[in-house]
Amino acid sequence: MSQAGGPIPGAGDAMREAGGAAVDLNCDLGEGSADDPALMPLATSVNIACGGHAGDEATMAAAAGLAREHGVAIGAHPGHPDREHFGRRELAITPREAARLVVEQIERLAAVIGQPPQHVKLHGGLYHQVGRDERLAEAVVDAVTGRWPEMMLFAFAGSRLAAVAGSRGAAVVAEAFVDRAYAADGTLLPRSQPGAVIRDAAEAADRVVRLVREGVVKAVDGRPLAIRAQTLCIHGDGPDPVGFARAVREALAAAGIAVRPAGG
Repeated sequence: MSQAGGPIPGAGDAMREAGGAAVDLNCDLGEGSADDPALMPLATSVNIACGGHAGDEATMAAAAGLAREHGVAIGAHPGHPDREHFGRRELAITPREAARLVVEQIERLAAVIGQPPQHVKLHGGLYHQVGRDERLAEAVVDAVTGRWPEMMLFAFAGSRLAAVAGSRGAAVVAEAFVDRAYAADGTLLPRSQPGAVIRDAAEAADRVVRLVREGVVKAVDGRPLAIRAQTLCIHGDGPDPVGFARAVREALAAAGIAVRPAGG
């Protein structure tokens, strides 16, 4: 979906394998939630907070240990160092500062786990800013790929970040959201608005199956939005992340849709 001007045309193109459709299920973890141990075996990729909006070396090591125990792909989850607001505010930042912030937080996680993470997914306010601002996106993509050429970038489907990463030959993985509502223009409905967070696990599971099979999700006004996504996010700090993840996994299995990491 385009953050600048509405939904992109065409149907979804979820990852394919011999038996049919497949999709990655990612979770934002290492943010202080007690649900991390129960969520980890239900995910195929994890985005670990790396000291910005949440987390420290101890929480990074704990989350990475759980991921390795369950064979879950490890990614970095950099965000604004604004813990009071959990990194969800959009703070003024220059392209140079954004690039430095992202690289430093990835390096911090890499030092803990002993190797570069498989992917990077930005958090909160930073995610949305870089997703729609061309100059921020260029700076972040160039900084990440210049340091780690093989690292995948998880980016909001249809965003400027996804477009910039693709144009530069980066390994970009388009992302959609399981537990968030979409506005009519294809952006996420702001959390300040009613209905922004989906609280019904069955509803979320139904949306996911349609998204993977048809490349379509319903906006809050009822119109269908086309999304091309290879990874789906469940927030680890949501109202019932474990229940959501279980419902989604069960629905995908019943639909014959495989769940595997974006990296294969």
